[in-house]
Amino acid sequence: MKLFQSIFGGREAIGRYPESLIEMAIERTVDGTDPRLRLVPGYRKRLREPVIHAIDHVVALVDGIPATVAAGLGDYRNDPRLSALFASGEEMLQVFARDRAFLEYLAGNEGRGAERVTALLMARREERHILGMDLVGDQVRRDVAQVTVSFSGHHLLEPRTIEEECRRFLKRRAFDHLLTLALTQIAEARVERADLTRQRDLLQRQLRNLKRGTLSFDQPDPDDPDAAGIQAELDAVSRQLQALGADAGLLKAHLEIVGERLAEAERQVWSEDIALCLGPMNVRRDPDDPTGHLMVLHELRTARGAHAVVLPIAIDPRELPRQEDFVTAAQRYL
Repeated sequence: MKLFQSIFGGREAIGRYPESLIEMAIERTVDGTDPRLRLVPGYRKRLREPVIHAIDHVVALVDGIPATVAAGLGDYRNDPRLSALFASGEEMLQVFARDRAFLEYLAGNEGRGAERVTALLMARREERHILGMDLVGDQVRRDVAQVTVSFSGHHLLEPRTIEEECRRFLKRRAFDHLLTLALTQIAEARVERADLTRQRDLLQRQLRNLKRGTLSFDQPDPDDPDAAGIQAELDAVSRQLQALGADAGLLKAHLEIVGERLAEAERQVWSEDIALCLGPMNVRRDPDDPTGHLMVLHELRTARGAHAVVLPIAIDPRELPRQEDFVTAAQRYL
């Protein structure tokens, strides 16, 4: 089974999944963690309930993400969330126009010529305590204790012309992120075996590959290979893992780790609503301050300490600024 095959191909309702989806999710779980788990008798039975629980969780998690908002220049001025996430409407459009996933989608058959594209915007939220200037009454005072909120690492996930498709692929990413957390624990587990170092190195390589196709809490590296290259490397790693042979005790321990992480999916990846009242320069204000704008931001968090604000947005590609062809620009100076 290919790692990038979607296991969420239909209209999932919590607690009611076709058997084909459950079987596919079990096999995806094994391929995404340690393919040698198939050598453990009864691995499907052991993973069945945890996998169903994990599917329940990611379906609810993604369905709980707020409604999509339009993200154009006019919308920036009218939506305090967009105004908080970006310094200006022009900067917002520049970020979209440079986003690798978005550009690749627009260049493909499905996205070429699209007039509306839905994607999930992710950004890291940071708060800093500073001393700044503020207007107190009718006087400007210096060295006033303030809390500023900033956002960085903006990137887009799963751009699609159909919003339902965007959320469907986000469910797959959320499920795969649970697998990365299980794989991380496997890679960190201390098992006294002579070939542990070799197995750990291979698992860590597989983990890096898998992370590129999950929730992507970090901004993508422009030098990362494409999905086809990742798949080819992952297939090679999987063949090496299978060639290593198996130790029954080690594989049972791995199976337990995977089952436990999926069974407690809600403690591995979850969402929180963050209420903020922000004034100019994204300085936190009291809710009754007339200079502040009240907003609720939706934030995803993981057991490994990662967190990111998420907001589904709809983009009109025709509104984006054209990016200069740097090769052509350089030739003007030759």
